[in-house]
Amino acid sequence: MLDDFSLVVRPDERIAILGPNGCGKSTLVKTITRDCYPVVRDGSSINILGREHWNVFELRSMLGIVSNDLMSAVTGAATGLDVVLSGFFSSIAIYSNHAVSREQEDSAEEALAQLQIPHLADRPVREMSSGEAKRILIARALVHRPHALLFDEPSNSLDVIARRGLRQTMSLLANSGIGIIMVTHDLSDIVPEVDRVVLMRNGKIVADGPKEEMLTSQRLGELFGMKVELARLDGFYHLW
Repeated sequence: MLDDFSLVVRPDERIAILGPNGCGKSTLVKTITRDCYPVVRDGSSINILGREHWNVFELRSMLGIVSNDLMSAVTGAATGLDVVLSGFFSSIAIYSNHAVSREQEDSAEEALAQLQIPHLADRPVREMSSGEAKRILIARALVHRPHALLFDEPSNSLDVIARRGLRQTMSLLANSGIGIIMVTHDLSDIVPEVDRVVLMRNGKIVADGPKEEMLTSQRLGELFGMKVELARLDGFYHLW
């Protein structure tokens, strides 16, 4: 649940929103994607990409979403190409009522090539590793060339090797110029290209600023309510 919440994010920013489980991160993601709406109060408003009013399907074509809800919803029988193409229809697969154009197929193949996974095009999702399936979801998010990518707890359910591959992919995307909004409870998800960090607790923003100022032992200890040790290696932060 969000309470007295105020946040401004530019489309081209690379930002991480960090906080413990239950702090309101998922509610924030669903508010951005218009899966839920804030209670209307005097002075309250929400403006996404310069507009207050959106057709939800039009908005979702301009924001690439990679979430665990999608990960669990994708049917195992769908192929990688079907899942990527489903991004054009805000669905999780291609169904009989969907008419896929040659241009859309070209865009899907381009997204698969960008992530170096064209070999997954014909493979059913049920035969993929969790890391491969996550990359397919990223390709799905990229297929309509969005203004920004929104990652919700990106490394959940991934093993060490898959996490490394995912973070390399996120770094490549960030360096390509696309905006990155990452919502996570795991400090090691924050790739070096992230410039700004927002700290959330109990539905509120408790700190917001440059990464180096936000990611300190004192701030993170207060955020997670425990004494912590912090280390940095090759641009990544690690907490224990």
